[in-house]
Amino acid sequence: QVQPVESGGGLVQAGGSLRLSCTASERFDPYSMGWFRQAPGKEREFVAAIKWTNSATYYADSVKGRFTISRDDAKTTVYLQMNSLNAEDTAVYYCAVDPFERPFPWRPVLYDYWGQGTQVTVSS
Repeated sequence: QVQPVESGGGLVQAGGSLRLSCTASERFDPYSMGWFRQAPGKEREFVAAIKWTNSATYYADSVKGRFTISRDDAKTTVYLQMNSLNAEDTAVYYCAVDPFERPFPWRPVLYDYWGQGTQVTVSS
């Protein structure tokens, strides 16, 4: 069973940076990887995604210009560099894998495999 594994969460002050990593235990061809987050009392929301075929990237409006998603093909790993963090970014961040690289990568229902999540807490 494919199990994405996230790492890199933690506590950071507002204005600071964190880098999340996610490694998939299996490689598909093609596939997409995405990051979603869920804050207490809120629904899970899309953060960013990347397609392996053409490296196309997608971002939620709330993180554009602050977050950057990237990948390491050799390690089947995707990264989320998060800069200028603020309290509204506090959430559990989940990595997900779509093994078919389907359209609309901002839709969580299209992802078949999910990590356990990593907590990001931004103190103001």
